[in-house]
Amino acid sequence: MKKVALFLANGFEEIEALGTVDILRRAQIPVMTVSITDDKVVTGTHNVPVIADTTFSKADFSDIDILVLPGGMPGAKHLNEHEGLKNLISEYNSKGRQIAAICAAPMVLGGLGILDGKRATTYPGFEPELIGAKVTGENVVVDENITTGRGPALVFDFALRLVEQIAGLHVRREVQSGLLL
Repeated sequence: MKKVALFLANGFEEIEALGTVDILRRAQIPVMTVSITDDKVVTGTHNVPVIADTTFSKADFSDIDILVLPGGMPGAKHLNEHEGLKNLISEYNSKGRQIAAICAAPMVLGGLGILDGKRATTYPGFEPELIGAKVTGENVVVDENITTGRGPALVFDFALRLVEQIAGLHVRREVQSGLLL
């Protein structure tokens, strides 16, 4: 089974991060939450503290298949300022490995040139940050190894699409049914 690393920065959008983790774990997909700070306690944009599984400096990404970036502000800005994370994302992209970002977080991918020529979506107002992308405004967009989502209310669409990519349509439907969606 593919493994996921989901990155947390102070100011992250709680529903996007925790909703994604919850849905992936319901599908029995292993998820490692990673604080990009030196502290495992990360506080979301709505002042909800969350304890990450590990910190970026201590994380082992050798068996991680997919990188996930939740949005929220200033969380997405902090992700975009973390050079180690950006280097990891660039490395994954160069190998065609899966990367997913929702809400404002696709700005990180846009700044790295990863979205050049690809279809993508983002939270309204962040379209200029998706440098080189064909911004669609759709809820969720998959283009090759990149999955982008539009925002908080669409976390179910975003996370279920990841479940489908990782574990198949059957598992997505099982999880979706259990969520009464």
